[in-house]
Amino acid sequence: MVALVAAGIAIAAGGGASPTRASHAASSKPSAGAHGSGAGTGGAPSTVAAKGTGVPGNATVPILMYHVINPPPAGAPFPSLYVPADEFAQQMDALKSAGWHAVTMDQLRANWTRGVPLGPGKPVVITFDNGYSSQYTNALPVLKRLGWTGVENIQLLGLPPSEGGLTDQQVRGLLAAGWELDTQGMTHADLIRLDAAGLQYQIAHARQLLKSRYGAAVNWFCYPSGHYDSTVIDAVKAAGFVGSTTVVPGWASRANDPYMLPRLRVVGGTSGPALLEQIAQIEHSPAPPSSYGGGSA
Repeated sequence: MVALVAAGIAIAAGGGASPTRASHAASSKPSAGAHGSGAGTGGAPSTVAAKGTGVPGNATVPILMYHVINPPPAGAPFPSLYVPADEFAQQMDALKSAGWHAVTMDQLRANWTRGVPLGPGKPVVITFDNGYSSQYTNALPVLKRLGWTGVENIQLLGLPPSEGGLTDQQVRGLLAAGWELDTQGMTHADLIRLDAAGLQYQIAHARQLLKSRYGAAVNWFCYPSGHYDSTVIDAVKAAGFVGSTTVVPGWASRANDPYMLPRLRVVGGTSGPALLEQIAQIEHSPAPPSSYGGGSA
């Protein structure tokens, strides 16, 4: 099983269903001259004060989930996972106009643990799964224009640049622009089906590689397809991650188990006002269950 995973034979996006490998290339391949667009050089401005109160904060924050920031190619099996760049820009502008601003998972934890403020305004976390190049070419310039940063939940294998994945230079460009680097593991494996060795490879090994390669903290894990159980959570904890995100909709708060934080998947065809409405609708959703592994999510 681990060998199949390592080879990247089955690839899925971070919300259960996924574009196929052929669709990766069609949807995420940078256009001519787009490779260098939006690259930061000095890091984005922080939305969090350097010091907190020392008293744990109570920020309650929606965490948004994106995949490919491009229109779906013809025949894409899961077109809802593609959000065109202009639609993404409209969504971000709608958030900005409604008083929201982007923070990272580490900044959210700083509020929960040390009382570091996340204001002024309403904080939201904007995450991107898998590591599609369109997240660099199309999402980064939009967030940079707003003075915002994103969270990249990258997978290390199975999505090479030739098939629409981020290049090493693009990952470094995201980091230079102030983005946070987290991970979905080595590949998009179904973690609840793996043995101890497979979990170690997918979780701890992935974190070690990313920390070594990019010098990033890599504090957060993102469950592929949202699948997890107590064994998977134990492996994530043992690898040194401070928390994990799911695919169960809701707002994240300090009251949540940090290893089962909710997220809202944003699908193609969602207008800015519709996104604001969806965020409001899930504010009081139940916490994610103790395990998750059924159906497509």
